[in-house]
Amino acid sequence: MNINLNDITTQVRRDILRMVHQVNSGHPGGSLGCTEFLIALYFKIMKINLEFDMDGVKEDLFFLSNGHISPVFYSVLARRGYFPVSELKTFRKLNSRLQGHPTTHEGLPGIRIASGSLGQGLSVSIGAALSKKLNKDESLIFTLLGDGELQEGQNWEAIMFAAAKKVDNIIVTIDLNGKQIDGSTDDVLPMGSLNEKFQSFGWKVLEIKEGNNLEKILETLTHAKSITKKSKPIVILMYTEMGNGVDFMMNTHAWHGVAPNDEQLKNALNQNPETLGDY
Repeated sequence: MNINLNDITTQVRRDILRMVHQVNSGHPGGSLGCTEFLIALYFKIMKINLEFDMDGVKEDLFFLSNGHISPVFYSVLARRGYFPVSELKTFRKLNSRLQGHPTTHEGLPGIRIASGSLGQGLSVSIGAALSKKLNKDESLIFTLLGDGELQEGQNWEAIMFAAAKKVDNIIVTIDLNGKQIDGSTDDVLPMGSLNEKFQSFGWKVLEIKEGNNLEKILETLTHAKSITKKSKPIVILMYTEMGNGVDFMMNTHAWHGVAPNDEQLKNALNQNPETLGDY
Protein backbone atom coordinates (compact mmCIF):
# COMPACT_ATOMS: atom_id res chain seq x y z
CA MET A 1 0.00 0.00 0.00
CA ASN A 2 1.13 3.57 -0.69
CA ILE A 3 -0.17 4.92 2.59
CA ASN A 4 2.27 6.65 4.93
CA LEU A 5 2.53 4.52 8.09
CA ASN A 6 3.20 7.54 10.29
CA ASP A 7 -0.01 9.14 9.03
CA ILE A 8 -2.06 6.03 9.72
CA THR A 9 -0.47 5.77 13.19
CA THR A 10 -1.63 9.28 14.08
CA GLN A 11 -5.10 8.63 12.70
CA VAL A 12 -5.48 5.35 14.60
CA ARG A 13 -4.57 7.18 17.82
CA ARG A 14 -7.36 9.66 17.08
CA ASP A 15 -9.78 6.80 16.45
CA ILE A 16 -8.91 5.17 19.78
CA LEU A 17 -9.38 8.39 21.73
CA ARG A 18 -12.67 9.28 20.08
CA MET A 19 -14.09 5.76 20.38
CA VAL A 20 -13.58 5.47 24.13
CA HIS A 21 -14.62 9.08 24.73
CA GLN A 22 -17.95 8.80 22.93
CA VAL A 23 -19.16 6.00 25.23
CA ASN A 24 -17.07 6.94 28.29
CA SER A 25 -15.82 3.37 28.32
CA GLY A 26 -12.91 1.31 27.04
CA HIS A 27 -9.17 0.86 27.34
CA PRO A 28 -7.10 3.64 25.74
CA GLY A 29 -3.75 3.07 27.51
CA GLY A 30 -2.75 -0.31 26.11
CA SER A 31 -4.40 0.47 22.78
CA LEU A 32 -2.21 3.54 22.28
CA GLY A 33 0.85 1.56 23.33
CA CYS A 34 0.29 -1.12 20.66
CA THR A 35 -0.71 1.14 17.78
CA GLU A 36 2.60 0.97 15.95
CA PHE A 37 2.80 -2.81 16.31
CA LEU A 38 -0.62 -3.55 14.84
CA ILE A 39 -0.09 -1.10 11.99
CA ALA A 40 3.23 -2.74 11.12
CA LEU A 41 1.59 -6.15 11.23
CA TYR A 42 -1.46 -5.41 9.10
CA PHE A 43 -0.02 -2.88 6.65
CA LYS A 44 3.39 -4.47 5.99
CA ILE A 45 4.17 -7.80 7.60
CA MET A 46 1.24 -10.20 7.30
CA LYS A 47 -0.04 -11.84 4.14
CA ILE A 48 -3.79 -11.25 4.44
CA ASN A 49 -7.01 -11.55 2.46
CA LEU A 50 -9.51 -8.72 2.88
CA GLU A 51 -12.25 -11.04 1.62
CA PHE A 52 -12.44 -12.43 5.13
CA ASP A 53 -13.32 -16.00 5.97
CA MET A 54 -12.81 -17.84 9.24
CA ASP A 55 -10.60 -20.59 7.81
CA GLY A 56 -7.87 -18.22 6.60
CA VAL A 57 -6.32 -20.79 4.29
CA LYS A 58 -2.94 -19.72 2.86
CA GLU A 59 -2.93 -16.41 4.72
CA ASP A 60 -1.23 -15.30 7.91
CA LEU A 61 -3.54 -15.15 10.91
CA PHE A 62 -3.47 -12.84 13.92
CA PHE A 63 -4.95 -13.54 17.34
CA LEU A 64 -5.35 -10.83 19.98
CA SER A 65 -5.11 -12.33 23.45
CA ASN A 66 -5.38 -9.11 25.51
CA GLY A 67 -8.77 -8.35 23.99
CA HIS A 68 -9.45 -5.29 26.12
CA ILE A 69 -7.29 -3.27 23.71
CA SER A 70 -10.03 -3.74 21.12
CA PRO A 71 -10.11 0.00 20.18
CA VAL A 72 -6.74 -0.23 18.41
CA PHE A 73 -7.62 -3.59 16.86
CA TYR A 74 -10.92 -2.31 15.45
CA SER A 75 -9.35 0.89 14.15
CA VAL A 76 -6.52 -0.92 12.36
CA LEU A 77 -8.92 -3.46 10.84
CA ALA A 78 -11.18 -0.68 9.58
CA ARG A 79 -8.34 1.48 8.26
CA ARG A 80 -6.90 -1.60 6.52
CA GLY A 81 -10.21 -2.22 4.76
CA TYR A 82 -11.92 -5.10 6.57
CA PHE A 83 -15.04 -3.03 7.28
CA PRO A 84 -16.13 0.62 6.88
CA VAL A 85 -14.31 3.18 9.02
CA SER A 86 -17.70 4.75 9.77
CA GLU A 87 -18.61 1.65 11.81
CA LEU A 88 -16.11 2.72 14.48
CA LYS A 89 -18.74 5.13 15.79
CA THR A 90 -20.76 2.11 17.01
CA PHE A 91 -18.03 0.99 19.44
CA ARG A 92 -19.46 -0.53 22.64
CA LYS A 93 -23.03 0.37 21.71
CA LEU A 94 -26.03 -1.97 21.85
CA ASN A 95 -26.26 -4.37 18.90
CA SER A 96 -22.86 -3.22 17.61
CA ARG A 97 -20.40 -5.65 16.02
CA LEU A 98 -17.67 -3.72 17.88
CA GLN A 99 -18.13 -4.92 21.43
CA GLY A 100 -15.79 -3.95 24.27
CA HIS A 101 -13.98 -7.26 23.85
CA PRO A 102 -13.85 -8.84 20.40
CA THR A 103 -16.45 -11.55 19.79
CA THR A 104 -17.27 -13.75 16.83
CA HIS A 105 -21.06 -14.18 16.78
CA GLU A 106 -21.58 -10.66 15.36
CA GLY A 107 -19.54 -11.68 12.31
CA LEU A 108 -17.10 -8.75 12.30
CA PRO A 109 -14.49 -9.30 9.54
CA GLY A 110 -10.99 -9.80 10.95
CA ILE A 111 -12.11 -11.34 14.26
CA ARG A 112 -11.42 -15.06 14.57
CA ILE A 113 -11.77 -15.62 18.32
CA ALA A 114 -13.57 -14.04 21.23
CA SER A 115 -10.83 -12.65 23.44
CA GLY A 116 -10.40 -10.75 26.65
CA SER A 117 -10.54 -13.64 29.10
CA LEU A 118 -6.85 -13.17 29.72
CA GLY A 119 -4.38 -15.99 29.48
CA GLN A 120 -6.13 -17.98 26.74
CA GLY A 121 -4.97 -16.42 23.48
CA LEU A 122 -1.65 -18.21 23.28
CA SER A 123 -3.28 -21.62 23.57
CA VAL A 124 -5.70 -20.79 20.74
CA SER A 125 -2.83 -19.49 18.61
CA ILE A 126 -0.83 -22.67 19.08
CA GLY A 127 -3.86 -24.70 18.03
CA ALA A 128 -4.14 -22.60 14.87
CA ALA A 129 -0.44 -23.05 14.17
CA LEU A 130 -0.74 -26.83 14.51
CA SER A 131 -3.72 -26.76 12.15
CA LYS A 132 -1.61 -24.93 9.57
CA LYS A 133 1.06 -27.62 9.89
CA LEU A 134 -1.43 -30.47 9.50
CA ASN A 135 -2.86 -28.85 6.39
CA LYS A 136 0.62 -28.18 4.96
CA ASP A 137 -0.21 -24.48 4.91
CA GLU A 138 3.06 -22.53 4.92
CA SER A 139 1.58 -19.25 6.25
CA LEU A 140 2.22 -18.03 9.79
CA ILE A 141 0.40 -17.36 13.04
CA PHE A 142 0.95 -14.07 14.88
CA THR A 143 -0.38 -13.31 18.33
CA LEU A 144 -0.17 -10.49 20.87
CA LEU A 145 -0.21 -10.93 24.65
CA GLY A 146 -0.15 -8.40 27.46
CA ASP A 147 2.60 -8.71 30.03
CA GLY A 148 0.12 -8.77 32.90
CA GLU A 149 -1.67 -11.80 31.50
CA LEU A 150 1.55 -13.80 31.72
CA GLN A 151 0.68 -14.02 35.40
CA GLU A 152 -1.95 -16.56 34.29
CA GLY A 153 -0.75 -20.14 34.62
CA GLN A 154 -2.32 -21.42 31.38
CA ASN A 155 0.26 -19.43 29.41
CA TRP A 156 3.16 -21.38 30.84
CA GLU A 157 1.60 -24.72 29.96
CA ALA A 158 1.17 -23.41 26.42
CA ILE A 159 4.74 -22.08 26.33
CA MET A 160 6.06 -25.47 27.42
CA PHE A 161 3.86 -27.31 24.91
CA ALA A 162 4.84 -25.14 21.93
CA ALA A 163 8.55 -25.78 22.43
CA ALA A 164 8.09 -29.49 23.12
CA LYS A 165 6.03 -29.97 19.95
CA LYS A 166 8.27 -27.71 17.83
CA VAL A 167 5.51 -25.31 16.90
CA ASP A 168 7.82 -23.20 14.75
CA ASN A 169 5.29 -21.39 12.55
CA ILE A 170 4.20 -18.97 15.27
CA ILE A 171 5.49 -15.53 16.25
CA VAL A 172 4.29 -14.39 19.66
CA THR A 173 4.73 -10.77 20.77
CA ILE A 174 4.52 -9.68 24.41
CA ASP A 175 3.47 -6.07 25.05
CA LEU A 176 5.89 -5.21 27.86
CA ASN A 177 4.61 -1.87 29.14
CA GLY A 178 5.14 -2.91 32.76
CA LYS A 179 1.64 -1.81 33.80
CA GLN A 180 -1.73 -3.39 34.44
CA ILE A 181 -5.04 -2.26 35.88
CA ASP A 182 -3.90 -2.30 39.53
CA GLY A 183 -0.42 -0.80 39.06
CA SER A 184 2.95 -1.94 37.80
CA THR A 185 3.39 -5.60 36.96
CA ASP A 186 6.30 -5.75 39.39
CA ASP A 187 4.05 -4.55 42.21
CA VAL A 188 1.18 -6.91 41.35
CA LEU A 189 3.20 -10.06 40.63
CA PRO A 190 6.83 -9.82 39.49
CA MET A 191 7.72 -12.16 36.63
CA GLY A 192 11.49 -11.85 36.70
CA SER A 193 13.41 -12.08 33.44
CA LEU A 194 11.02 -13.11 30.68
CA ASN A 195 13.97 -13.41 28.32
CA GLU A 196 15.59 -16.04 30.51
CA LYS A 197 12.27 -17.78 31.18
CA PHE A 198 11.37 -18.17 27.51
CA GLN A 199 14.87 -19.30 26.62
CA SER A 200 14.80 -21.90 29.36
CA PHE A 201 11.46 -23.14 28.00
CA GLY A 202 13.08 -23.66 24.58
CA TRP A 203 11.90 -20.58 22.66
CA LYS A 204 13.86 -18.29 20.34
CA VAL A 205 13.74 -14.84 21.96
CA LEU A 206 13.94 -11.48 20.18
CA GLU A 207 13.58 -8.04 21.74
CA ILE A 208 12.36 -4.63 20.62
CA LYS A 209 13.73 -2.14 23.11
CA GLU A 210 11.93 0.73 21.32
CA GLY A 211 8.51 -0.87 21.05
CA ASN A 212 6.82 2.29 19.76
CA ASN A 213 9.32 2.77 16.95
CA LEU A 214 7.78 1.63 13.66
CA GLU A 215 11.12 1.00 11.97
CA LYS A 216 12.38 -1.15 14.84
CA ILE A 217 9.12 -3.11 14.90
CA LEU A 218 9.20 -3.73 11.15
CA GLU A 219 12.85 -4.73 11.29
CA THR A 220 12.30 -7.22 14.10
CA LEU A 221 9.10 -8.74 12.68
CA THR A 222 10.80 -9.16 9.30
CA HIS A 223 13.72 -10.92 10.96
CA ALA A 224 11.35 -13.08 13.00
CA LYS A 225 9.62 -14.26 9.82
CA SER A 226 12.98 -15.18 8.32
CA ILE A 227 13.83 -17.55 11.18
CA THR A 228 10.54 -19.43 11.43
CA LYS A 229 10.36 -23.14 10.52
CA LYS A 230 13.56 -23.89 12.44
CA SER A 231 12.08 -26.16 15.14
CA LYS A 232 11.57 -23.39 17.72
CA PRO A 233 8.63 -21.09 18.47
CA ILE A 234 9.54 -17.38 18.41
CA VAL A 235 8.69 -14.74 20.99
CA ILE A 236 9.32 -11.00 20.69
CA LEU A 237 9.62 -9.03 23.92
CA MET A 238 8.37 -5.58 22.91
CA TYR A 239 8.95 -2.75 25.40
CA THR A 240 6.18 -0.17 24.89
CA GLU A 241 4.79 2.87 26.68
CA MET A 242 1.18 2.66 27.78
CA GLY A 243 -0.72 5.70 26.47
CA ASN A 244 1.98 6.44 23.89
CA GLY A 245 1.41 9.63 21.89
CA VAL A 246 -0.63 11.42 24.55
CA ASP A 247 1.61 13.06 27.14
CA PHE A 248 -0.77 12.96 30.11
CA MET A 249 -1.57 9.27 29.53
CA MET A 250 2.05 8.12 29.51
CA ASN A 251 4.16 6.90 32.47
CA THR A 252 1.11 5.81 34.46
CA HIS A 253 -1.32 2.89 34.65
CA ALA A 254 -4.20 5.29 35.37
CA TRP A 255 -5.42 5.22 31.76
CA HIS A 256 -5.58 1.44 31.49
CA GLY A 257 -9.39 1.53 31.40
CA VAL A 258 -10.44 5.19 31.74
CA ALA A 259 -11.90 7.35 28.99
CA PRO A 260 -10.89 11.02 28.55
CA ASN A 261 -13.43 13.76 29.25
CA ASP A 262 -14.20 16.50 26.72
CA GLU A 263 -11.30 18.74 27.68
CA GLN A 264 -8.83 15.84 27.86
CA LEU A 265 -9.99 14.57 24.46
CA LYS A 266 -9.40 17.98 22.89
CA ASN A 267 -5.93 18.10 24.42
CA ALA A 268 -5.08 14.58 23.20
CA LEU A 269 -6.39 15.20 19.66
CA ASN A 270 -4.37 18.41 19.43
CA GLN A 271 -1.26 16.30 20.06
CA ASN A 272 -2.28 14.03 17.14
CA PRO A 273 -3.44 16.21 14.22
CA GLU A 274 -5.87 14.62 11.77
CA THR A 275 -4.17 12.97 8.79
CA LEU A 276 -6.60 10.70 6.95
CA GLY A 277 -10.05 11.82 8.09
CA ASP A 278 -11.98 10.94 11.21
CA TYR A 279 -14.94 8.58 11.03
